[in-house]
Amino acid sequence: MGTKVTRQTCKGCGDGVVLDFAFTMAFQPILDLGAGTVWRYEALVRGPEGQSAASILDRVTEATLYRFDQAARVKAIELAGRLFPAGGDAKLSISSKPNAVYEPAACIRASLEAARRFGFAHDRISFEFTENERFRDIAHVAGIVAEYRRQGFLTALDDFGAGYAGLGLLANFRPDLIKIDLELIRSVDADAARRTIVAGIVGMATALGVTVIADGVETRAEVDALRAMGIALFQGCHFAKPAFEALPVVAGFEDAPEVSLRVA
Repeated sequence: MGTKVTRQTCKGCGDGVVLDFAFTMAFQPILDLGAGTVWRYEALVRGPEGQSAASILDRVTEATLYRFDQAARVKAIELAGRLFPAGGDAKLSISSKPNAVYEPAACIRASLEAARRFGFAHDRISFEFTENERFRDIAHVAGIVAEYRRQGFLTALDDFGAGYAGLGLLANFRPDLIKIDLELIRSVDADAARRTIVAGIVGMATALGVTVIADGVETRAEVDALRAMGIALFQGCHFAKPAFEALPVVAGFEDAPEVSLRVA
């Protein structure tokens, strides 16, 4: 059955497009090793029976991009609203496609309504833009970031170091967060070039007041090397694989088991 999104007042909202495929979400934690907490959960697109994100994203066309982006945000908030501990302040990270946003103030309304229904304060939600997506209009994306900030949401630049003009995007958008791409993280403990590059990113981000997340971490040696560079926030299968429509059990804390027990 297709998913139809609530009508909004902008160019993309009155086109009557209905998605002809179903999807859902898996969740993976982002951990604050300094505080010993699960800092945030990222919602990751999956098929209705756990199929890969690619199997769903490959079905998104230019005509359905807006509807899918809106539906994915609402789906993530709805599932998180049911899964997150009652009365807590667990935080949610949602991938977003800025090329799907026509009018920032109008296109955020479905997300605002979902957040209201499930009691999510805006500062508990962050939107991630991937550097791997070629942004058609840099000024337009900067306007999206400004509107989201005005509404109290955090913004993140995902896959930093992997895609299009990363330093330019960092300079133009000044996101709250950047997630270093897993290709730079992989074997960083054993690769001097990667350590130099990651240390440089951390230094730039610190000077700009931007928080760094190490994404795709798979080994304890990578964690140790990255912590030595001053990174505190981590995401990756070393700690937990994405859990289908569930919050995963966190591992990888042999020396700090309490981390798996506390949700910020």
